[in-house]
Amino acid sequence: MIKKKPFVVVTRKLPDAIEQRMAELFEVRLNAADKPMTTADLVEATRAADILVPTITDVIDSAVLAQAGPRLKLIANFGNGVDNIDVQQALARGITVTNTPGVLTEDTADMTMALILDVARRIAEGARILPDDQEWAGWSPTWMLGRRITGKRLGIVGMGRIGQALARRARAFGLSINYHNRRRVSAATEQALEATYWDSLDQMLARMDIVSVNCPHTPATYHLLSARRLKLLKPSAIVVNTARGEVIDETALARMLEADEIAGAGLDVFEHEPAVNPRLLKLAKAHKVVLLPHLGSATIEGRIDMGEKVIVNIKTFMDGHRPPDRVLPSML
Repeated sequence: MIKKKPFVVVTRKLPDAIEQRMAELFEVRLNAADKPMTTADLVEATRAADILVPTITDVIDSAVLAQAGPRLKLIANFGNGVDNIDVQQALARGITVTNTPGVLTEDTADMTMALILDVARRIAEGARILPDDQEWAGWSPTWMLGRRITGKRLGIVGMGRIGQALARRARAFGLSINYHNRRRVSAATEQALEATYWDSLDQMLARMDIVSVNCPHTPATYHLLSARRLKLLKPSAIVVNTARGEVIDETALARMLEADEIAGAGLDVFEHEPAVNPRLLKLAKAHKVVLLPHLGSATIEGRIDMGEKVIVNIKTFMDGHRPPDRVLPSML
């Protein structure tokens, strides 16, 4: 329990309302320039702070934590995923880790559904034609044909909050809902979503028209969609990823798109962010993949909700109670 007003270091620019509230409650160091911190910056922050508020792009690994000062007692992550933090090492050093679950569910599900529609109906490709002064002769029966999604099979990899929110949207578009998950959801949830569970990811992938990645990145899910598994997809299938880039073998995916072995892909996340595979960029210019700069949770409301959760976690911790969004290694 921290008795005095804690010194909080925030690694990136947050919404003004959140920063103002933090400044009222804590002794806070903000990042007005929004310049990403280097590893050296993060080490300095962990040495100085009582509480660190990083984002999903700040790597707080064992090497950084090994140099943390004795004051650091809480890492209140501004984000749902905590694959950027060595939670096991933090726990071993007596540092509590929290995240911001739930508040990004609907926004990310919206973006996932948008990408499915975008890839299937070639929306981004079509949207560039008129602004780019490309020649357009008018409507034609055979020009810019996409694919109907009604009646198609959607395979959701990861049936957590976001996967279920996507399933609700997809049902409204007439998609058949299928899913693979570490644990089968309840019978009531399956019935409500009219969802079919596949114990075998391989078997599900081979039968889907659309595959959406909605699982977290953990050691167990790294390259879950491997080169071998991607080869199971039908040539008419499309892949969408709004979770974490590391879940898909990007090189294998690019190779299949280049060879027209799958119909398309929509990616909002990348394996080595902020770097993007040059092969994917080339494919985007050839209209074989839709690439977005990690916009899945980028809404004003979502970012404010995230910040408010961070503040609640900090205040609860300061009051000597267990924060509501504490993360333990067993949960990963």
